[in-house]
Amino acid sequence: MIKKPITAIVLGAGMRGAFAYAPYAIAHPDELDIVGVAEPDPVRRGRFVSAHDIPPNHVFESWEPLFNQPKFADVIINTTQDQMHYASTMAALEAGYDVLLEKPITNTLEETIQLVKKAEENGRLLQICHVLRYTNFFSTLHDIIKSGRLGDIVNVSHRENVRYTHMAHSFVRGSWRNSVESSPMILAKCCHDLDILQWNMGQRVTQLQSFGSLIHFRPENAPPDATDRCTAPCPAADQCPFDARRYYLNPKHIGWLQKITNSPDPKGAEDALQNGPYGRCVYACDNDVVDHQTVNMQFEGGATAVLTMQGHSHDESRTMRYDGTRATLRGLFDYGTGSIEIHDHLTDEVEIIDVPPAESGHGGGDMGIIEGFVKAARGDIQALTSARESLESHLLAFAAEESRLTHRVIDMNDYRSI
Repeated sequence: MIKKPITAIVLGAGMRGAFAYAPYAIAHPDELDIVGVAEPDPVRRGRFVSAHDIPPNHVFESWEPLFNQPKFADVIINTTQDQMHYASTMAALEAGYDVLLEKPITNTLEETIQLVKKAEENGRLLQICHVLRYTNFFSTLHDIIKSGRLGDIVNVSHRENVRYTHMAHSFVRGSWRNSVESSPMILAKCCHDLDILQWNMGQRVTQLQSFGSLIHFRPENAPPDATDRCTAPCPAADQCPFDARRYYLNPKHIGWLQKITNSPDPKGAEDALQNGPYGRCVYACDNDVVDHQTVNMQFEGGATAVLTMQGHSHDESRTMRYDGTRATLRGLFDYGTGSIEIHDHLTDEVEIIDVPPAESGHGGGDMGIIEGFVKAARGDIQALTSARESLESHLLAFAAEESRLTHRVIDMNDYRSI
């Protein structure tokens, strides 16, 4: 029997909603049909409506009015900002929709737990966009670890290397700069990494301790002659790695320019830098999230792991090392391609595994998560990143931020009972 495509409504037609996930419907119209959208920006909304041929009565300027109508789709793809996740997803679950929700689930511990419980109480699928599980690289890594090739894992070192330009864009000038308005950086950026760690280890963390702070992007570190905006012009621009004009006006960074303006031409770029948040000096913003943090963890079986997140990297990558009783694995994931080395302890031979190039963003995870969600919504498979499965990584992130702020070791068994 031929199955009808899953029908979907997208909340938020920004970079994730419009360009990461929605293209799956165009490439696979027999599997996914987008029939509604809620987006406050008129330009983004108009483009999305045209791309997916959405009727006027299914187009909304915000998510709230959507739920005043009877249910008119199977699922909702929720890519709103972090602080909007709870209310919009709760409304969707109560209205009977299955939901694919961008990470993090929410930016508070209490609301995160409430959403997981609501989905289970209502019998709805709530899947979280932990896209790394759907990449060629991390699925290959997971299979190697689970095969026993490395023996028993004793220690893990995992690094989230955030390129300095990404740090400045997202976590100093951008939407995730302030923990009150969005989320702590360890949650916003590293719930992915914490999810991968506990998935690979197959065990829960028993104790956790975290350290970190905001060292560099502070007013006192500004050059003496720096101006509040990079468009002043700033006398310090020639020696500043974070000069907004040098970055956003460079043609090779057109992808980042499209994130700050709907008109990525010289006039639109100039207007965005003159008047928007992305033209601000990185030393004169209202940012408070860390620019580096470590999380030390002990697992149930006694193995230990260290997660390092830092925003002063020359490249955007994740690097890792798994030391087992039979072999050591070293990995590099750089979003396009990746490589894995296995150093055998018995033979001293080194096996090199080249991971196939990605065909979509996040190392192929963006298309992978949508494909998996559609199959799960149809009942063909179990969701790999259900809300219950993804809850553990969020608990670890919230615990890490509490540890960082209170300077204490967190007993995760006690923490899970909150």
